[in-house]
Amino acid sequence: QVQLVESGGGLVRPGGSLTLSCAVSGTSVKINGVGWYPQAPGKQRDLVAITVSGGADYAESVKGRFAVSRDDAKNTIYLRMNNLRPEDTGVYYCNTPAGRALGVWGQGTQVTVSS
Repeated sequence: QVQLVESGGGLVRPGGSLTLSCAVSGTSVKINGVGWYPQAPGKQRDLVAITVSGGADYAESVKGRFAVSRDDAKNTIYLRMNNLRPEDTGVYYCNTPAGRALGVWGQGTQVTVSS
């Protein structure tokens, strides 16, 4: 059974930084297709970062500001977010190919960027 537990969100001023964590069980994070999906208030979930061979791909809106990393021993994936903007506000979810196939999502972690 796939389980995803996101953490690390919070309230940060514009220009600040946060690192989100996603602890995964039931499937490995050592694969392509592990992604981060923010959901802004009143909007659909977006994909802003996803692991690919040799690294990760990023949406244009976050390129150069966000970075994905992982800890294989902990089966955990991270999203380092720098130079945060108010439009980055939302609930951030992670997911894997297996989780998406099963329709399983975690509870997400709230990121609020505000002065």
